[in-house]
Amino acid sequence: MKKMLAKFGMGLRRFFSPSMRGRVRWAVLAVVLLGVLTGTIDYPQPWNTLAARTNDWTAKTRYGKWFRLPNAHYAPYKLGLDLLGGTHLLYEADVAAITEKERADALAGVRDVIERRVNSFGVSEPLVQTNRTGDHYRVIVELAGIRDVNQAIKMIGETPTLDFRERAPDTATVPQKLVYNEAAKKMDEYNAAAKKKAEGILRRALAGEDFSKLAAANSEDPGSKTKGGDLGYFGKGTMVKEFEDGVWSLKVGQINPKLVQSGFGYHIIKKIGQRTTDGKEEVSASHILIATQSPDQTASSSQLPGWTPTQLTGKQLKRAQVTFNQQTGEPTVQLAFNDEGDKLFADITERNIGKQVGIFLDGQPISAPVVQQKITGGTAVITGSFTVQEAKLLAQRLNAGALPVPIKLVSQQTVDATLGDVSLQRSLFAGLLGIAAVILFMLIFYRLPGVLASVALLIYTAITITVFKLIGVTMTLAGIAGFILSVGMAVDANILIFERTKEELRRGRTLKDGLSEGFKRAWNSIRDSNVSSLITSGILIWFGTSTVRGFAITLAIGILVSMFSAITVTRTFLRFIIGPSLERHLWLFGGHLGSKSNPSA
Repeated sequence: MKKMLAKFGMGLRRFFSPSMRGRVRWAVLAVVLLGVLTGTIDYPQPWNTLAARTNDWTAKTRYGKWFRLPNAHYAPYKLGLDLLGGTHLLYEADVAAITEKERADALAGVRDVIERRVNSFGVSEPLVQTNRTGDHYRVIVELAGIRDVNQAIKMIGETPTLDFRERAPDTATVPQKLVYNEAAKKMDEYNAAAKKKAEGILRRALAGEDFSKLAAANSEDPGSKTKGGDLGYFGKGTMVKEFEDGVWSLKVGQINPKLVQSGFGYHIIKKIGQRTTDGKEEVSASHILIATQSPDQTASSSQLPGWTPTQLTGKQLKRAQVTFNQQTGEPTVQLAFNDEGDKLFADITERNIGKQVGIFLDGQPISAPVVQQKITGGTAVITGSFTVQEAKLLAQRLNAGALPVPIKLVSQQTVDATLGDVSLQRSLFAGLLGIAAVILFMLIFYRLPGVLASVALLIYTAITITVFKLIGVTMTLAGIAGFILSVGMAVDANILIFERTKEELRRGRTLKDGLSEGFKRAWNSIRDSNVSSLITSGILIWFGTSTVRGFAITLAIGILVSMFSAITVTRTFLRFIIGPSLERHLWLFGGHLGSKSNPSA
């Protein structure tokens, strides 16, 4: 046994010797490990199955206490609206009355307001983004999983409203950080009643009452209420974490005996089914939602007693911008009013010295500064120990209500989840078929280098998909198309290298020198073509719409990874197999290489 271990150790030392050959072997090992690691991140089920069986076996031995393989973390892919299903809304902003300099901030403010509104939908990852095409300023809203387009339009609304309010004479001043005691008390009372109601419904469900009828009669989730609470099948990462934890721990047909609380309220959950689709676990569930209130929820004036509306609104506010205190350097928010707003604001501050003036956006308080003195001149400064980001956000919210930026719905689209699933399956099949066709082409025309290039292509695919997963690229049909196109470009680099190498071999160079020269001569072409493609992708990312941008992002990532796979991975494999024996079998590198030409020819 000792002799065998000694021979094995000597073999390893020779294999990984510090010589050039040893360094190549280390590089090959690193590339293989990289491929295995990224492949496990992309598709962790095989590793997790192996780990579970190995751990079960070692648990029965004396090594089970200290030897245990960890499970690979399962992170779901981010799927776009066209693959997951949901609602796509396109709004156009009327910025004709706004100066060119203020349009970007105004649109950012509108986006911020819409984001706060769609967060109440319960969507895992809503997408709200702005886009400019020529003179058109647009807001794109994508709500994966929301299929009631009328509900989405109603909840988003049209134009955010800004108004200023003053405290009633008999109301005590509340802190600058907007800790409204009256509202908090009412919120607590409301949430306590909601919990009590949810507990009563849960007892009825556990007692055997029809779950779908209970949901239809009591659920406050408009998306599933009409379906008896049915949410259909979904994978991990689709719902909020608390809800998912409450579903995945159940057996099929079981009702969770405990209330599950999330940011949207109390959930009564019943697990309907579980399945595996393309290696991904999915569950089907029904739920009954009893909604609660939160501090971030839009509040009406009745929910915040003690505030009296004034005549000063966003119509009189010209702009809000971030400034800095010259003495302390702390960020502040400066307001600028028009002539009418100047007079109204002076009157309001004169009668509220030492008191708060509330600033409300869509009925929600966003700031309540204390008035120090009567303010004239049409400008005012809000202080409050802000961070730069908080001050910027406050300015955006003020501008959203202040500037006349009406938005008009110009396009709406609902994508069915079934259609999205079919599109995903077809896209994956097209991608696999494309990779298989490329590998077959490389094997036929380039033989041994084609085999190595095919292995490098598989590693390239694993690395690229891992990058998509780790940086959170949202996969859409256009994005998948960009990735498939990058596969062809990855092989294109290998083809340039192999053709240059064959030219050098025909001139009589040795295989080692021909390969080195082939890579060197092909690099300029590979670099220039990929850089030009990256420039094009950059332009599409900067100026394109969301669909075009998704295509360009996946293409750019694929190009960058392909340069690594062609120059590093393929070259490492070729350097590893080169030896004296291959000099006698040049036909393995392509046709017409059975004999060498005169080097001087």
